[in-house]
Amino acid sequence: MESLNVYSILGVLFLTCEVVMATKENDQIIKENNCETKMGLPYVLEAFKIVFKTGSISNKCYGELVVLGKVCHSALVKRTLEKSSIKDLNPLTIIVKSIQTWYNCLALIDSQSSSS
Repeated sequence: MESLNVYSILGVLFLTCEVVMATKENDQIIKENNCETKMGLPYVLEAFKIVFKTGSISNKCYGELVVLGKVCHSALVKRTLEKSSIKDLNPLTIIVKSIQTWYNCLALIDSQSSSS
């Protein structure tokens, strides 16, 4: 029984270290790429709403998201998810919505550039 407790504690420590490492990794990506300064606050809030809640996103915001870039978009979503105090967040749903938002953004931008 004692070995089960030791393994449980080691498992919790391992998972905690993984989360801390992931958070530091995302923070480093965000800092190195100046992710927090590439997108205006109104668009950050709009993108946050579509990924973490519900709603729609404007064409202008999609353009801002492309300027932000996929690396920054992913790192910011992951960091927000890791540090979030929003109740009832399903990480898988958030990641899926984040990916869908990104690809919807690319499709819109692509369709606009091909129709010009």
